[in-house]
Amino acid sequence: MIRYSLLSIFCFVLAVYAWKDWYKSLCGLILLMAVLEHPDMPKNLFGVQGLNPWNILFVNILLSWAWSRRGEGLPWDMPRHITILLLLYLSVVLISFLRMLSDQDFLEANPVGTLVSEYLVNSLKWVIPGLLLFDGCRSRSRFLLALGSLLAVYFLLGVQVIRWIPPDIAVSGQELSARSLKVLLNEIGYHRVNLSMMLSGASWAVLAAVPLVGQAKYRILTVAAFLSLVYAQALTAGRTGYVTWALVGVVLALIRWKKYLLLVPLVILGILWSVPGVAERMAQGFSSDSRDPGHDFAEFESGLPDEIDLYTVTAGRNIAWHFIVEKIGESPVLGYGRMAMARTGLSKMLWEEYGESFPHPHNAYLEMLLDNGFVGFLLTLPFYIVILSHGISLFRDSGDPVFVSAGGVACALVLALLLASVGSQTFYPREGSVSMWCSIGLLLRVHVERSRGFSWKEERSGEGEEIMFWMRPA
Repeated sequence: MIRYSLLSIFCFVLAVYAWKDWYKSLCGLILLMAVLEHPDMPKNLFGVQGLNPWNILFVNILLSWAWSRRGEGLPWDMPRHITILLLLYLSVVLISFLRMLSDQDFLEANPVGTLVSEYLVNSLKWVIPGLLLFDGCRSRSRFLLALGSLLAVYFLLGVQVIRWIPPDIAVSGQELSARSLKVLLNEIGYHRVNLSMMLSGASWAVLAAVPLVGQAKYRILTVAAFLSLVYAQALTAGRTGYVTWALVGVVLALIRWKKYLLLVPLVILGILWSVPGVAERMAQGFSSDSRDPGHDFAEFESGLPDEIDLYTVTAGRNIAWHFIVEKIGESPVLGYGRMAMARTGLSKMLWEEYGESFPHPHNAYLEMLLDNGFVGFLLTLPFYIVILSHGISLFRDSGDPVFVSAGGVACALVLALLLASVGSQTFYPREGSVSMWCSIGLLLRVHVERSRGFSWKEERSGEGEEIMFWMRPA
């Protein structure tokens, strides 16, 4: 009751303050993502679908932003190619949803209101905070506030993971896996697979923010936050996230941090020493004593050495993916629309014949192909490719620490999604990707201003009010 009261007060203060400064309230809204999925967070009020504190605050901020823009006269200056790619991306989401609604059998089993809320409104709304940050980030102080807010979300999630997974549990891979699977979803609200992906990019994103930190003592604190997030991610027991973390670090090191390439193996050794259960988790399925005795699916493992159990290594994904690829081949151009895994009967068949629970493909690329075919796939992926190219360009630009940090943070978070999507995730926007979309919004703002030949400089009026956005260098 006390936590609910504090949450209500916090949301009320932000809602009122939004009419004075919507941008700061938006940063507070982003910060709430760290507790949005917590079991104590109200999901609806008075039994109304979607009526909860976060959504109420979000709508209030959206209205205050729209009202504020009327007097500011600022142009919407998102690059045309980004606008087109984003609209194509979101059109795939919309059309996929409409195709799902055309399935009468699916509609009979699911209320239309719930489908609209979960698969349309909730998919589109998570992108909006990033767009608002792009429009409102017109000064260095605003950039720092937004960047700090989105990184703080990951840090708070990491703190919660560390709280619920004690060190003695981390000694055994089996105990670590069992506790993370049970506790993290129930106490934090995010599945361990999603948490592992989120934290895999977050730790490197924090490291990318170091150039913005001036004093040495604060840089030490930033590095400590990086190590804390690495430790928290190790405690999630998400194997796909482990691999993703290493690959993101290597890619970023090759782009700019070549002298830090040794950091990856050193941190890995440190994690294996402090969290021995990680090594046991990663070794599952690669030796005869780690095979899962409860199955016999040799037809899906042909050609592999006897000691390697592909079922255990992939957590049963090798079985599901086999049938998903076959189903994609039956409609490769347009797919079947959203939730195709359930609507085509694949989920039911996998459960009845193999005892495997797969409500979704556990591979974002296969999900996009299954739902939307190669057309949807080719309309979606270019957006991420272009964002990465802009991020890499900024990350390598030493002209201003803002360039380096904006590019590095976005690259880390986008790469984490793209790499982890091989074994999980989705390209439909959802709660766990909000900070990534926010980093994209900040990246695009910095990209736009750099392309104009502007650099950061702040000016204030006599009353101390911030009146300056970007300045062209002399």
